[in-house]
Amino acid sequence: MTVKPSPYYREGFQDELTISRIPFSTASAQIRSSIDARQRNNRASIIDITYSDQSRTRAEDILSTLVAVYNENWIKDRNQVTASTTEFIKERLSIIESELGNVDSDISDYKSRNLVTDVSAMGGIALSQMNSSQEAGRELDNRVYMTKYLRNYLTDGMHEKEQLPANSGIDNPSIEAQIQAYNQLLLQRNNHLSISSEQNPLVMDIDQKLSTMKGSILGSLDNELTMLSTQKRAISSAQSQAVSKIAANPQQAKYLLSVERQQKVKESLYLFLLQKREENELSQAFTAYNTRLIEHPTASPVPVTPIPSRIMTFALVAGLFVPAGIIMLIESFNTAVRGRKDLQDLHAPFVGEIPLATHRKGKRRVAREVSDNRVVVKSGSRSIMNEAFRVVRTNLEFILGFDGGHHVVMLSSMNPGSGKTFTCANLSTALAIKGKKVIAVDLDLRRASLSAYVDNPALGVSNYLSGQVADYHDVIVRLGELDVLPVGTIPPNPTELFFHPRFARMMEELKENYDYVILDCPPVEIVADAAIISRYAEMTLFIIRAHLMDRSFLADIENWYQERRYPNISVILNGTRSEFSHYGGSRYGYQRYGYHYGHYGEYTDSAEESEKKILITNERLRTQKNTVCDRLLQYRRGRTQSLHPSRPPSG
Repeated sequence: MTVKPSPYYREGFQDELTISRIPFSTASAQIRSSIDARQRNNRASIIDITYSDQSRTRAEDILSTLVAVYNENWIKDRNQVTASTTEFIKERLSIIESELGNVDSDISDYKSRNLVTDVSAMGGIALSQMNSSQEAGRELDNRVYMTKYLRNYLTDGMHEKEQLPANSGIDNPSIEAQIQAYNQLLLQRNNHLSISSEQNPLVMDIDQKLSTMKGSILGSLDNELTMLSTQKRAISSAQSQAVSKIAANPQQAKYLLSVERQQKVKESLYLFLLQKREENELSQAFTAYNTRLIEHPTASPVPVTPIPSRIMTFALVAGLFVPAGIIMLIESFNTAVRGRKDLQDLHAPFVGEIPLATHRKGKRRVAREVSDNRVVVKSGSRSIMNEAFRVVRTNLEFILGFDGGHHVVMLSSMNPGSGKTFTCANLSTALAIKGKKVIAVDLDLRRASLSAYVDNPALGVSNYLSGQVADYHDVIVRLGELDVLPVGTIPPNPTELFFHPRFARMMEELKENYDYVILDCPPVEIVADAAIISRYAEMTLFIIRAHLMDRSFLADIENWYQERRYPNISVILNGTRSEFSHYGGSRYGYQRYGYHYGHYGEYTDSAEESEKKILITNERLRTQKNTVCDRLLQYRRGRTQSLHPSRPPSG
């Protein structure tokens, strides 16, 4: 190993040189890993080869050597392929020469045996002969027909003194001349007969001549028929020969075509091999490289790695996008109330949850909003919505008690769009279906959402509180089995109307006349209306809309419950979806629910004991039914007298 100073060596500089030796395979692997070859673009046939190394000179030498070795190996492979190709072409040429000679002999022998020069020309001649024979045959048929017709015309006895047809189509000048002479003589007879009689010697002489001429014409016609028959037989024979030639022509053409095709293929292949042999000889005589070096290997004057700008760019992108991605991930989490589990920390009583209405789409049920101001609770219906409102009704009765008293319940929410009006209308309907006397009062004087269920009457509670209507009973609207007191005209001062003595008097009368007074109030903390109305309410149902109200507001509801800011706060969860709801078919399955008895135990009593228990149970139920009916009649009579003193009691 010889160490020589490079152009960058400085005089007087002294340093230790550490020389390490690695195996050939390891050095080759390191070089291969540092070489990168890429196509410049999709449409170009230029390849850029790069090599990264600490030494500029070594990098240039490696790239130059790589190109040189590639060219040498390509030429060696090319020459080997050329030699193999030459040997193959020689063998194929000798085989094709012998096969081509055999094909030529077959074609020559076949044409000699079948007297065929040109199959296409002979086929055309035979076809022309057949067409000519057919045309001549048709012409002979016409002449035979006309000859027979003329002979019948002379011999049928019906045209004795009539002229014969002229130009009848019989191509015989002699017969045509005889017919013409016969017609002229007949005209002379008719002329003489017009001025004399048939006994005239001149007429009788002409009749004798006409009879002689008719016999002559008949003889000529018979000769013509004989001659036409002979010609027709000759034409039929010629036509048969032409047809046989035409019938044999396709087979001859097929055989010659197949043989000639082989001949052409072998000739083309033979010429192709001759051409390739010459090309291969020229290629072997002069072989050029299949590559062209556009740029000689040159080293970059500056280091290619590491690149400070790239590192700084990566750091800048990471510093911007990583925090942004984390922030977006955090913000993507939903902070709204999702289901019943989010309400576990609330101490306020949970009355129930209302699932989001669904409609069937194919085999799936898709959630939808109920926004057409309609009551979904129906008598006798077992849908999910009806079952949910029945559960809410039962829980509400447990909270308020079953003492048969009069209750005022207000419904409110934290924010608009929670569905409190929808809940108010359907909960009131559920209570009315059970036989309770219920009125729903729309006290949201700013939006009048409940009034939309009864088509927004022009007069309502606002008109009564402002003194425009003397009695609020006049503006009560019936909605199914439910009474509704709408807003009427939306006032400019809703809060001041709630301080009017008429409002307190109306609330007292409603509480006395109805079993349940359901108040649809505005959202809390937005306006002061709900706080004012709460003084007349016995219970506050707080509607929490799933996927709408933020979970941070649950702490406010808990504080209001602990501080008793609103009377007897209870919670209803509205708009829950199947994945967060207890009403989805996966848990309770109301739509598939069935009442089956006998699955949870077996009877151990005897038949007599069982019959005795059934009789006792029936008697007890009959007694309870009569008692309830008597109390209900008394209650209705008393209620009728209190509401309408002038009306007589009804049974």
